[in-house]
Parts: sequence; structure tokens; C-alpha cells
Amino acid sequence: MMTQDLTLAFFQSLGWPEILVIGIVALLIFGKRLPEVGRSLGKSFVEFKKGLKDTGDELKQIKSDADASLPDKPGSFNEPQKSSAEANGNSG
Repeated sequence: MMTQDLTLAFFQSLGWPEILVIGIVALLIFGKRLPEVGRSLGKSFVEFKKGLKDTGDELKQIKSDADASLPDKPGSFNEPQKSSAEANGNSG
């Protein structure tokens, strides 16, 4: 449990100097490939967003199709069916 607390404390205390050091280390590791890595990450992010949008559009289409197939009378699923005696006015 102590290591989890330390990990969370580490991520909360990231400031500009730490981010700068991480960026320099990334530049040293990836070197000339860093723009290519950034480009591929950007493309991946765009594709992910397109997938989310397409899924949202599909869900909206399914919902509208389901709403269109419901009967026109509101509350028809919530109201209990009346027996023929109740419909004729005989409650008894």
C-alpha cells in the first residue's frame, strides 16, 4: 500500500522541470524517429475518435429505429389491459 501512495504522489508532483527532463530523455531515445512517432500517435488518436463517433452514430440510429417501431399511443406499455366488463362500465 505504501508504494501505491508513493506512485500517486509522484504523478501529482510533476511540474515543468520534470516534463522537460522526460521530453529530453524521449528525444535522446527516439532521436530522428520522434516526429514519426508523434505522427503515428496523432493518426491513432484521430482513428480512435472516428471510431467513437461512428459508434455513437450507430447507437443514435438504433435508438431512432426503436422509437419509430413503438406504437403511437403513449403509455400503452404502462397501462394495464382492461377486461371487457370494465370496458362496458360493469365493475362488478
